Amino acid sequence: MKFKTLLFIAIATILMPLKGNATPLHHSKSANFNIEKDLLLVQYDCKTDVDDLHSVAAFITLMSDPDFKKVNYHAVAGTYGIQEGLYVPPNDLFRLAFGDNWTDAHKNFKNAVERVKVIAKTTLTNQGDIWIADAGQSDFTAELVKALQADLPEINITQRIHVVQHSDWNEEVTSPGSLDFVKKNTDYNKIPDGNVVGNGTPGFRSPDYTNWKDKITDPKLVKIWQLAIDIGNKYNGKEGRYRNEAISSGGLDFSDLSEVCWILGLQDIKDTEHFFNLYSN
Repeated sequence: MKFKTLLFIAIATILMPLKGNATPLHHSKSANFNIEKDLLLVQYDCKTDVDDLHSVAAFITLMSDPDFKKVNYHAVAGTYGIQEGLYVPPNDLFRLAFGDNWTDAHKNFKNAVERVKVIAKTTLTNQGDIWIADAGQSDFTAELVKALQADLPEINITQRIHVVQHSDWNEEVTSPGSLDFVKKNTDYNKIPDGNVVGNGTPGFRSPDYTNWKDKITDPKLVKIWQLAIDIGNKYNGKEGRYRNEAISSGGLDFSDLSEVCWILGLQDIKDTEHFFNLYSN
């Protein structure tokens, strides 16, 4: 009986889910995110869909959780490709969410590449890897990789930079040469679309989800979410910008967070409600 009891306890321990069935920090086809050494770049195109604003708020909510407070990350705004349409000005939100820990590629693309290159080089020379959540197109990523290759020819960039993309449309409006370059010169990972529930990644486009205020208790996070929603409502579908129907109906869309979830090994999060149940407090 003692053996059976011990066996039962061992099996139960193995099967016991971590935080709501979301197991952090494992993975990629070629590597795992190392929270002690690696850098996470979250790059938002902000053109012309306002979902990036909600994605920023969701990202900061995730980074505020004790499991992820040690993640070394940097945000970049304006990493768009060749799509038409107007930019969604995100600067007030980025300042509130990230402080000084972000770079404005919309204001000056070349300077932005140089600034992010310096940050990335520090990680690479300290034996860490770079993980890029391309919440937009890969044009900025291509120029960043080229700059790193030029400065660090001794490092095998293909194995040390991991790019994650969830959107077919984002690939379609990346400059073809840039997309081809990134696919050939990085560990490029195309994952299932974060707009859809039940396809292997979290689905974070939720037209009917409105009760985020019942979940978020941290005053700063409340301000970040409210500003993201306010700016989103101001620019959604305006002056020819893309009209996000989920946001128009009063819901949320932070589908770009699916890439971050994949990098951190959180693919088991089902949807928006599950996310808030796990990480809102």
